[in-house]
Amino acid sequence: MKIPLRYQMTEYDCGPTSLLNGLSYLFEREEIPPEIPRSIMLFCLDKFDAKGASGKAGTSHTAMQFLSHWLSGFGETGALDVGSSYLHGGDVTLAPGSYLRAALCRGAAAVARVDLGGWHYVLLTGACGQDVFLFDPYLLPREQLPPGVRIVDDRPLSHNRIVPLATFESTGLHPYAFGPYEQREAVLLFNSRTIESEDQAVDYVI
Repeated sequence: MKIPLRYQMTEYDCGPTSLLNGLSYLFEREEIPPEIPRSIMLFCLDKFDAKGASGKAGTSHTAMQFLSHWLSGFGETGALDVGSSYLHGGDVTLAPGSYLRAALCRGAAAVARVDLGGWHYVLLTGACGQDVFLFDPYLLPREQLPPGVRIVDDRPLSHNRIVPLATFESTGLHPYAFGPYEQREAVLLFNSRTIESEDQAVDYVI
């Protein structure tokens, strides 16, 4: 049984929430062993704010990279058909022909770091033409959403926003931009049992 994707509980847990949402998107609830959410919550929220408060600066690049490798290793044990790749810098782009876009079109998901008045993690679940489908775990009032972003209320298993591709590709800082290349980051997640081959992949609408 697939379960609805969820929103973050605090101002800071977008990273672990998006990782957990990625697994919920890719796998049935009954397939996911409890060790997965336990480990994700254990290693995320590892940054300290300016006052030294633990967790109040969210989740670090190091933690996301570690969890990507950890999930790949977990998949290799045969306990769950999960795979992961850590992308950074110029590899984090949704331009036609890019590795990230191709993976989304094959049925993968990606936890991506974007700007939202500060660095923030969201889950990318698809791309079609100039549109990108994502689940943003930060619940904003409709009137605070940036122009061009469409709200989706009827796809709780996959996405709650449709954002123009050009918005992500900006090297500036504004809502949903990947931002400067040296600060870009994404964790690619896939179900090795269901992911399509490259010759099967097409841009699609979920």
